[in-house]
Amino acid sequence: MLEAKKHILTSKGLQALEDELQDLKVVKRKEIAQKIKEAREQGDLSENAEYDAAKDEQRSIESRIEELENIIKFAEVIDESAYDKDKVGIGSTVRFHDEKFDEDLEYRIVGSTETNIIKKKISNESPIGKALIGHRVGEVVEVESPEGTSRYTILEIFREEA
Repeated sequence: MLEAKKHILTSKGLQALEDELQDLKVVKRKEIAQKIKEAREQGDLSENAEYDAAKDEQRSIESRIEELENIIKFAEVIDESAYDKDKVGIGSTVRFHDEKFDEDLEYRIVGSTETNIIKKKISNESPIGKALIGHRVGEVVEVESPEGTSRYTILEIFREEA
């Protein structure tokens, strides 16, 4: 039997997933049940677009609930306080300089489940995340990519207070 993948999460990441799960189970399930009830009351279900759409939405919600339950079940919440505050680790926010593009970037290193590039959260498994972990302010890290080697100088490391 295959071992289930551990989902590395920060405590805030776990809380966000638990909140989403609660909302889906308590609020969204009731809303979709009401939509299905209303669509059924319209009569013939074979040509009822509202009914079909509601059932599709219900399947989507149930699928997301199952996914969240699985993630939470196999979550490994990292103890951010156990990390050396002077080194990059999961939960660290890192400001670094990209030498190639001569620009400063800032990202929070999180487990792959929490990754959200729009919110500037990158995975510890990504090439840049992997390269930054374990390094200190002032150190230069190199990341290999198909376009060549990129060099980043770590400018600042900080952690959010829990």
